Amino acid sequence: MNTAIELTELTKTYGTRRGLRGLTLQVRAGEVFGYLGPNGAGKSTTIRLLLDLIRPTSGAARVLGLDPRANAVELHRRIGYLAGDFVVDGRQKAGECLTFLGNLRGGVSPHRIAALADRLELDLSARIKTLSKGNRQKVGLVQAFMHQPELLVLDEPTSGLDPLVQQTFLDMVAEARADGQTVFMSSHIMSEVEAVADRVAIIRDGALVALDTVAELRARSFLTVRITFADPVRAEDFAALPGVTQVTTDGPTLSCRVDGSPDALVKAAARHTVTALRADTQDLEELFHAYYTGAPSAA
Repeated sequence: MNTAIELTELTKTYGTRRGLRGLTLQVRAGEVFGYLGPNGAGKSTTIRLLLDLIRPTSGAARVLGLDPRANAVELHRRIGYLAGDFVVDGRQKAGECLTFLGNLRGGVSPHRIAALADRLELDLSARIKTLSKGNRQKVGLVQAFMHQPELLVLDEPTSGLDPLVQQTFLDMVAEARADGQTVFMSSHIMSEVEAVADRVAIIRDGALVALDTVAELRARSFLTVRITFADPVRAEDFAALPGVTQVTTDGPTLSCRVDGSPDALVKAAARHTVTALRADTQDLEELFHAYYTGAPSAA
């Protein structure tokens, strides 16, 4: 099986409000797929449709080659799911809860549960109602990973986690991919997805606006360049160069944006005496914000 998830014109409406609009995409088996978008974009709606927690208005979904509605019981055994609002019985101890959930899946080794809890610094003896949001999220992560499912579906998985635990989580995702598992991970934070994802989809207002590898999306970013010369320069001497836009000058200082290779700019600058040069790659967070808002990226 080469495709873990296949969505075709998937649409979900809530009365007059549309949660998802004709979403079509494929997630390859064995990849980490980042599903990005601002809060309210339709990420959780997509995940609930994949798991048959809600039903589509129109369109179709296939998960691990099966129909989520007709084969829900079998699929749920093969999937590890962390909801964006993970909730369990607060009266139980964390270890008791995880053992119970493991037994529902046919049994999970106590050593496996303990090892994951240790990595995430989760106290299995603590009652869930006494745990902070971050520690409850750790319980959710353990229950998703503990049975080593074919497919991990993770909705905002790092919510409430401190930076060190976030890194541990990213290590766990990378290990899952190395073991041949597929990871579908929704987030509104680019940096955590960038660290592990093979491909990224960006959703806005229920519609897909971009789908590519992180490397290709990064290649679409641009340089902001600031060059200081020994003497004043004219903007028109640089404005017509290929890939160079938004040229401004302030005496001996030139500022501009460069899309693609900076070769032409470097050669033009070499005709003058350069005293200082700074070139910054556009932050990917800025690039993704442009997709989120529909606004053009600014230099």
